[in-house]
Amino acid sequence: MNYAVHTAKLIDAHLVGVFLDDITYTSYKIYDLVASEGVLDKKLDQYDKIDKHTRDKAVDAFENACRIAGLTYSVHRDRNVAIQELLHESIYADLLIVDKNETLTHYEENIPTRFIRDLLSDVQCPVLIVPGKYKRAEKLVLLYDGEPSSVHSVKMYSYLFTIAEYTSAEVVSVRGMDDSLHVPDNHLMKEFMKRHFHAVKYKVLKGIPEDEIISYLKEQPQDTVVVVGAYKRGRVSRWLRPSMADVLMKELKVPLFIAHNK
Repeated sequence: MNYAVHTAKLIDAHLVGVFLDDITYTSYKIYDLVASEGVLDKKLDQYDKIDKHTRDKAVDAFENACRIAGLTYSVHRDRNVAIQELLHESIYADLLIVDKNETLTHYEENIPTRFIRDLLSDVQCPVLIVPGKYKRAEKLVLLYDGEPSSVHSVKMYSYLFTIAEYTSAEVVSVRGMDDSLHVPDNHLMKEFMKRHFHAVKYKVLKGIPEDEIISYLKEQPQDTVVVVGAYKRGRVSRWLRPSMADVLMKELKVPLFIAHNK
């Protein structure tokens, strides 16, 4: 919520709180309701009232935070299958902000969770995946490999965040050991960046993209936002390695801005 409120205030946006009141997702399990005489309706009613109170408190907290921040906002309480509702909401959103630990299950999952994987595979707008603890962003790292998808992510970020929030922005690329230290399409990319950002630095690493990028980003402060599209890799690497976004979510504790070029 803190990431969403701060972001909406930064870009003067209308904030929509999407509360996924999926009727199949409850705080209780079916065996909590079972007694020797079968399922107890009285117990079911009691648990449902507790869940309703919890959900109502979450909405109240969101509305209160928006009022304090002076934001215009809406509340959507979607009651059907959670992932389908959220994907539908994304059609009409400019940006979706979600906790990277979200599961909508009763059990813990490894990151990225199945819910986040399903969301990223079909979402219709850029996504800001955030860690559980809020930290104001001060640095921006843009991952770039010369492919249209990575440029698309930078474009989408610049369209949304037209106000320069960050004290520094850095374009990070990885080249092969025999390649030059210039970023791909060097002239075009630098010309493009001048039109969209103020002061930009460039960092070219050598080696395997996933390994070099993770190592480099782990050295960055936790007030960094990383912008990622799809990062090019060979066919064998695609079979053996998860996506760059999956690796970044697992290894880092910083917000990730992800925009797919479909």
